[in-house]
Amino acid sequence: MKILVVDDEQDVELLFRQKFRRELKKGLIELAFAFSGEEAMQVLASGEALDTVYIFSDINMPGMSGIELLEKVNQAYPEIKVCMISAYHDSEHYDQAIAAGARQFFSKPIDFTSIKEEIHKYLNI
Repeated sequence: MKILVVDDEQDVELLFRQKFRRELKKGLIELAFAFSGEEAMQVLASGEALDTVYIFSDINMPGMSGIELLEKVNQAYPEIKVCMISAYHDSEHYDQAIAAGARQFFSKPIDFTSIKEEIHKYLNI
């Protein structure tokens, strides 16, 4: 299962790789990273969308926001599940993400236990 993580903060890549090292080592998941909404759309357009099952995206990014990315992914790749991540813990961001079609909403600092539960539900492990 391929997961695309989209965040303008590049240290998020290291965090995801550390937190999912067991799943990566077992070959249960594959992680790809994009550092903007535009880059995420390029990754998907390059053919990698066929294998991508989940996208975890930050909401607030320069250029294309996570909500804009969510809307574009839902239109072009409706089979991909999109979860939003935000440093803002308010109901406005939550409501906006869910209304736009986000499967889940996670707050920063990222609760990797909850993210793992979401992924493990999909993998049935």
